[in-house]
Amino acid sequence: MYVLAGLGNPGARYARNRHNIGYLVADEIARRHGFERFRSRSRLSGDIAEGRIGETRVAVLKPTTFMNESGRALGAVLRYYKIEPERLFVFHDELDLAPGKVRVKRGGGSAGHNGLNSATAHIGADYWRVRMGIGHPGDKDLVHGYVLSDFSKAEALWLEKLVDAVGDASGLLLSGVENDFMTRVALLAPPPARPAKLGNKQKSEEEQKNGI
Repeated sequence: MYVLAGLGNPGARYARNRHNIGYLVADEIARRHGFERFRSRSRLSGDIAEGRIGETRVAVLKPTTFMNESGRALGAVLRYYKIEPERLFVFHDELDLAPGKVRVKRGGGSAGHNGLNSATAHIGADYWRVRMGIGHPGDKDLVHGYVLSDFSKAEALWLEKLVDAVGDASGLLLSGVENDFMTRVALLAPPPARPAKLGNKQKSEEEQKNGI
């Protein structure tokens, strides 16, 4: 038995926020693998869908607490299913990764992520994190508004592919081949190319061309 948990904030107003990419992935994993519909479990502070990926029993969790209280749901679900944190994969947004990049790690710090801070406070640090890059706004004072704003139309192009790819490759996580998971996701959903930085000469030419 494994638990795959997507972090986010509950409610329609947050549904397309960058902070809610974990919810989007949770929905896609359950849909793609034909899980039962999500059921609200107030005692567990979350919405849960159960099913199988291959031969492995899996529960997909979306905490119904706000992000900074996610650990309450994670702890309750691990106790309910009587499993250890090493069988938990937490899908979350990651400011320190470029948009569309995905990395998997077990244990470690939270890098200031409120959902991970709460998770570690409740269950310790020995769980898996699936870090999904959303990029950084460039100024720490802008972070709060950035993560709680919706993905732009341009971002939606890579976001949809990434969510689909993670759903497709999720079984590889349960097989213990995290590197294969990352490779598969990158193959199905290559991160968007970053705009090339202009050198001084190029900048001057661009400025002249645009009448600046």
